[in-house]
This record gives sequence, C-alpha cells and structure tokens, in this order.
Amino acid sequence: MGSGTGAPPTPEQLQDLLLESPGFTDFLLGLTTISATFLGSSEPMLCAITVERDGTPATVASSGADARRLDEKQYAFDDGPCLTALRHGTSVLVPDVANDDRWEHYASAVSGEGIKAVLAVPIATDPGAAAALNCYARTSGVFDEATVAEVERHAASISRILRLALKVHPPEIYPEHLRSALKSRAIVDAAVALIMIQNRCSRERAMELLHLAARATDTRLHTIATDILQGASLPSPKPPA
Repeated sequence: MGSGTGAPPTPEQLQDLLLESPGFTDFLLGLTTISATFLGSSEPMLCAITVERDGTPATVASSGADARRLDEKQYAFDDGPCLTALRHGTSVLVPDVANDDRWEHYASAVSGEGIKAVLAVPIATDPGAAAALNCYARTSGVFDEATVAEVERHAASISRILRLALKVHPPEIYPEHLRSALKSRAIVDAAVALIMIQNRCSRERAMELLHLAARATDTRLHTIATDILQGASLPSPKPPA
C-alpha cells in the first residue's frame, strides 16, 4: 500500500459529510469510502468501519462488497482482529493470515477470499460506544511500520467527527427477532465460505451443498452452519431412494 495518493480529508469535508448524511449508516459509509480512498495507493484499499453501541447490533460500513463479506465472516465467529481492536482499544496486525493461529477459522475464511494481511485500528469514541477501522490487503508485506502509523493517524483524525455523528444520530433499535436474523445470516455466510475452501467450489455450489445437507438431515440451515464453523464435517446428502 503505502501513502494514499490524495490529501487527508479536511475537518470541513468531514463536517459536510455529517451534515449531508440522512442517517448514521449513510454517514459511516461515506467515512469508510473516504478512508479507503485516502489510504489506498493506485486504487482504494479494502476498508470497513465497525461501531458498537450499548444495546444495539453493530453498525458496519464497508468500502465495497469484498470488504463487506470479510466483515460478515468476522461477526459470524464473534471474534477476529477488528472486534479485538474495537473491544480492547488496541491496534491488531495480522501480517500473514495463512500462518496466524489466533483466529484459526476466521483466518481460513478470509484466506479463501484472497486476503493475505489484516490491520485493525481502534477509533476513540465516548463512553457507551466503541469503533474500529479494519483494513485488508491482498498482498503480503503491505502493513509495514510506516503504513501502520499512517492508518493509526487517520483513525485518530476521524475520531472527533465520529463522536459527533454518534451524538447527532441516535442508535437504531432493532427488534429481537431482527437481531437474531442478522446474526443467523452472518453465520450461514461464514459457513459457506468454509465450504468453498474445503471443496474448492463456487459460492453458489457451496450454498447448494449446505441446503442439501440441511434437507438430508432434516436440520435447520443455521444449525448445520454453526456445526461446520465449530469443526464438523458437511453431512453427505442421502442417495436417492
């Protein structure tokens, strides 16, 4: 990666973003896009910003579909570099995903997406909330000392506007059934990613295998997915009678 190609966002630009965003999710998406553009070199970096507030599901904004899938995998396991940075307030660097044993299943899932390294940096917030900036790299050796320092400086520079946004936009209250649905979807997505790796198949084929296993064993899709994430093998479909 290295230094971004453009100047860092000015306080005025960040204030305009907050004023023009109709909701917190829209603001966070804009802030993530700005971060990805600034931190990227020839092209934007894969970035995501995660915010947790007491009593509500996390709000995650991703710079693209690839980054969104990577973050959904992390939340399915309820553990990983970004969540560690967010919950403990310290930067987390995974220089080589393939050889990292701190988050074995998560590492396997993101490796299947072609990710070589991950950097997660906390963003300071007021009490009652926590946030982190997550950056993904498809090549090794990207997050050197200078780059880590640059990402940490950027995270510090957007802390103030994020704190303002949290005050301006109240938390969205999700019904309990919707919370469960969101978590269930993330678990299924993570299981699909592992099936893709284990069977060297497409996402569509992995989803088909998961549904076949659920029907063959008369088990809920969420239960099968949870078992797979915990190390179980994919049940084989029953042969036709």
